[in-house]
Amino acid sequence: MTTTIALVTGANKGIGLATARQLGARGMTVLVGARDAARGQQAERELRAGGADARSVPLDVTDEKSVAAVAELVEREYGHLDVLVNNAGIIRADGSALPSETTLSTLREVYETNVFGVVAVTNALLPLLRRAPAARIVNVSSEVGSIAVMTDPEGALFALTSIPYPSSKTALNMVTAMYAKELRETSIKVNAANPGYCATDLNHHSGFRTAEEGAEVSVHLATLAPDAPSGLLWGYQMDAGGGYGVLPW
Repeated sequence: MTTTIALVTGANKGIGLATARQLGARGMTVLVGARDAARGQQAERELRAGGADARSVPLDVTDEKSVAAVAELVEREYGHLDVLVNNAGIIRADGSALPSETTLSTLREVYETNVFGVVAVTNALLPLLRRAPAARIVNVSSEVGSIAVMTDPEGALFALTSIPYPSSKTALNMVTAMYAKELRETSIKVNAANPGYCATDLNHHSGFRTAEEGAEVSVHLATLAPDAPSGLLWGYQMDAGGGYGVLPW
């Protein structure tokens, strides 16, 4: 029986680590992508101690050579990839996070990881994903990337004005939709996950959801049935049918 191989970027902590743990619990071999090699190795040890088949792989999604090296490793060691979770992400803002205070250097820094890095990793690994029977690509997005949610005067997020992180997730949503269109005639499904406001290093652990709870949406999308939709932004709230609900773009 062929082993199911999953790669999670930014998997040494937070939602990424929780995602790797949950995928490992489902019997997948999990490649722990981490920019910091030492932290990646620590995450590997932690996952292995919990019974997962995990392997740390150095991966800086903003470095083309690093991305190419991971693709070569997966090609050489496994020959295919079943699941790609583009989880790595950063948050930055300038001043009081007003649009007029945003610097282009901050905007570029956020987009390098949250948007350009996703495209680089996906393109490098897509040939290996095509070799899998039914690969899944999950892009970890956010409800703050939903224009409909962010512009609702009655919504809880209406007060947020920052450009870098929210707009990077809006761009990521479009990236998700375009890959889904390209791959619509294949067995590969591409979806975006909204983990919700989770307590992680990104927000100084101020979120009201745990990293494990946030990871559940990504794991759900990584294990979608063949007849499930592709090219959508999925939220963590359950719908009337007991499944994860879809958020507006």
